[in-house]
Amino acid sequence: MPHSVRESFECEGGIVVGVDGSESSIHALHLAADEARCRGAALHVLCAWSVRVVPRPADCPPGQVPSMVEYEQEVRRRISARVAGELGDQLPFEIEIDVVHAPPNQALVDASRSADLLVVGHRGRGTIRERMLGSVAEHCVRHAQCPVLVARPREANQANAHGAADELSRPNSA
Repeated sequence: MPHSVRESFECEGGIVVGVDGSESSIHALHLAADEARCRGAALHVLCAWSVRVVPRPADCPPGQVPSMVEYEQEVRRRISARVAGELGDQLPFEIEIDVVHAPPNQALVDASRSADLLVVGHRGRGTIRERMLGSVAEHCVRHAQCPVLVARPREANQANAHGAADELSRPNSA
């Protein structure tokens, strides 16, 4: 039976985090992992992709056009390796890595319908734009069906005159 490329994602609760490999999304991954650990919830790492932005699979011979399934497998391999490198192999909670062939804003909002929390990276760049939400984060904040945590860049947190933080406050349990 041929494998088909996934174009949507649903979960049964838990924390969904959008990861594309950027620094902002890796920061969101760490925050989502902390939140999943605190809640005892599953962590769903969601990567939305398109052929335009995915590197060609390394094992595809020159002159051959990779299939959509091969692209999807390459995305899964890269994101899985990055998540393992960031979070390690020994995690005290359930983690699932899902890749979908869809625009990121659509994939994340669709996933929010069944998630308990959606975590996304803040995508601003430059000195002025770093305080502005990126288009995917803004779309999620406006349209998600669950609470959204936007992971702001660490530099922006340190420079924020109002002292806003990106991390959820937790009382010390010690």
